[in-house]
Parts: sequence; C-alpha cells; structure tokens
Amino acid sequence: MIAFLRGRILDKQPNLLIVDVQGVGYLVHVPLSTFYDAGERGAEAALHIHTHVREEALQLYGFLTVLEQQLFERLISISGIGPKLAIAVLSGIEPRDLIAAVQRGDLARLTGIPGIGRKTAERIVLELKDRLAQIAVPPGGAPEPVATGERLRDDLLSALQNLGYHRPLAEKAIDASLSASGTPGFEQALKAALRELMR
Repeated sequence: MIAFLRGRILDKQPNLLIVDVQGVGYLVHVPLSTFYDAGERGAEAALHIHTHVREEALQLYGFLTVLEQQLFERLISISGIGPKLAIAVLSGIEPRDLIAAVQRGDLARLTGIPGIGRKTAERIVLELKDRLAQIAVPPGGAPEPVATGERLRDDLLSALQNLGYHRPLAEKAIDASLSASGTPGFEQALKAALRELMR
C-alpha cells in the first residue's frame, strides 16, 4: 500500500500529476488545489497518497495536505460517492468551506459543486457531520499564489472542462469572473467562475 510519495513532477494536468520517484513514474489523481500548489514540471513534490484498489485497477490519489486526504477518505466512505466524485468535490470547494458547509447543513453550497445533486448533498451532510469532529483544521494557512493572466486563464479553462463544462460556457464564466475580480489566485478565480456557471 502506497501512503506517501516524494519525487519530481514529470507532467501535470488538472486533476493529474505524474511523479518520478527514482526513475519510476507514478500517475496520481489530485484535486485542483493540489494540482495548482504542487509546483511546475521539474519541481519536487511530496504527496500524501490514498491507494484505491479495485478488481481491474490500482489508482493513486494524492494530496498536499493531510486535511484534504482525510476529507477525501471520508467522502468515499459515503454510499454513492466514488474517488472521481470525491476529487470533484475537493476541486469545487476549499476544505475549510466544505467542513463549514457540512456543519451548517448548507445544501445550497454543496449542490453548487458540479456533479453534486440535492440527494448526494443531503447524504454528505448526514454522514459526515459526526465524522468531521476528529479532523483538525490548521489555523490560517499560506497565502494563495497569484498566477499570471494567460496561465491563470488556461488553468481555469482546463479545470472547468475537466469538471464537465463545455468550452464556450466555461470561457464566458472565466471572462466574467476575471473582469469582476481583477487578478485573483487560481482557487478564488475558479470559485468565481463556478458561481457564474450556477446562475
């Protein structure tokens, strides 16, 4: 069972990293927050890993923080939520916001995440509320890096398409969110674009 990887990033796409660990390339599925903060190609990355074993495949899911990994593992323990949907949830909402939404029973916030309908949101609140008490949320946190305009736009477009939005709709939402907020960080801009798509 692989629990941790440290190596050089060979390639990266939204929701996917290939990490070279002493000559072996590991394909790791990641949420958008980890994709963005892991560094560029060639940078060293250290990832907490959840190894998901199915009959026909062994898949690795990686996270920069233990908090994200804990939330992922609690999400996939819910009936009807597999690893792919759990990654989509963590890509569509900050860990602290997810915890707050579950504790408040904020179904509107949860159904704003692509792929999450009302019934799934209700299950998340019902099944996670008690299990989140053991998760320690670190105070504060590092400031979010600011991306350059073109790179930010490309990353946002790629992320929204990976979440299932069509390119013209995604581009329109990105334009609206960037014009409203100037030059935000990736996660802030992604949230703004998702809000535009929910209108």
